[in-house]
Amino acid sequence: MMGGHLLCTPYPGALSFTKAALEGLIMGIGTGIFLFVIGAVVAFAISLTVPGVDLHLIGYLLMGAGVVVFLISIIMVSRKRSTVSTTRTAVDPTGSEKTTSQETRGDII
Repeated sequence: MMGGHLLCTPYPGALSFTKAALEGLIMGIGTGIFLFVIGAVVAFAISLTVPGVDLHLIGYLLMGAGVVVFLISIIMVSRKRSTVSTTRTAVDPTGSEKTTSQETRGDII
């Protein structure tokens, strides 16, 4: 663990995620599967009749929402992430002042 980051990198230059971001992405995959299963149960296994409510349609909508959440989570996991960190140190020509500037750019999950 370095600086609050869990480095999931098998080799240099591999992708790295913060622990919270990785857990959030996995949670999205689980949520998508959960919605799909609940939707399938509502659409195919429940034979209740509720006046004014079409349980089959609600089940199909839940299944569709589950697929969308699952696909978005998979896309977010597989999306390429990059971080560029640059630190520059310069010394004033007179030698009296040292200037350090730092630039960090990267994708935010």
